[in-house]
Amino acid sequence: MFDGFRLEQVSLPEATLRVRIGGKGKPLLLLHGHPRTHATWHRVAPILAERYTVVCPDLRGFGQSSKPADTPDHAGSSKRAKARDCIALMRHFGFDRFGLVGHDRGSYTAFRTAMDHPAAVDRLAILDGIPIADALARCDARFAAAWWHWFFFALPEKPERAILADPTAWYGGSSEEMGEEAYADFNAAIHDPATVHGMIEDYRAGLGIDRRHDEDDRQARRKLACALLVLWSGRDDLEDLHGDILGIWRGWAPDVTGRSIDCGHHMAEEAPEELAAELGAFFQAS
Repeated sequence: MFDGFRLEQVSLPEATLRVRIGGKGKPLLLLHGHPRTHATWHRVAPILAERYTVVCPDLRGFGQSSKPADTPDHAGSSKRAKARDCIALMRHFGFDRFGLVGHDRGSYTAFRTAMDHPAAVDRLAILDGIPIADALARCDARFAAAWWHWFFFALPEKPERAILADPTAWYGGSSEEMGEEAYADFNAAIHDPATVHGMIEDYRAGLGIDRRHDEDDRQARRKLACALLVLWSGRDDLEDLHGDILGIWRGWAPDVTGRSIDCGHHMAEEAPEELAAELGAFFQAS
């Protein structure tokens, strides 16, 4: 897994992140989603590393990265805080400007990084996501039924107790689908109470402080300063629930392209070659 990459624990001003880095060329930062770790990229990163320097961290709160202190507003788990980690991490490796990819929950951190630090993000790719404020503003009975976990995870203590009663049954996954080493890494994460709590705190921040940050940007009419690629899983429910995905993102960015990929939600594991080709072509254009 990750042939030619090195594995590091990188101490940053606000967090310590477990990171894989490899390849040579323009820098690309890849952010995973819930409940994965950086290992979700193990089939995509080596392909991209043929042309790019690829950096894959565990987000703070996830995997083997440090866990933020709990506060009433969940600010330590906010996407703004995680965006600061992204900037500090890439500067640690000598990159002041870089391409950025985020999947699922990682897409919210990627979006916030590009919004808060426009000079640092050259191009942005969002996978399986729309902004949190848009998702919540569009919430109806269909969304609430399909994505009920957003609201359950906002409750204190109960989500962690439910998940940790049987993490394997809750999250599923298999070594056949994910690859043996990636599954072992994922399985260790979902059985760690501190990591489960860190992952759930990401959702608690999402319904409060993260939503406010999005709404503040919308009110101020701030938009992305970089080109945006949006890809979504054709066999998942993002398009079914929200309709015109590219239209939603055009409210946030002047330069938007994208399409669906014929796969399930974890596209980096299910369609790695197609995803790597799309990302490689998009970032090569910069």
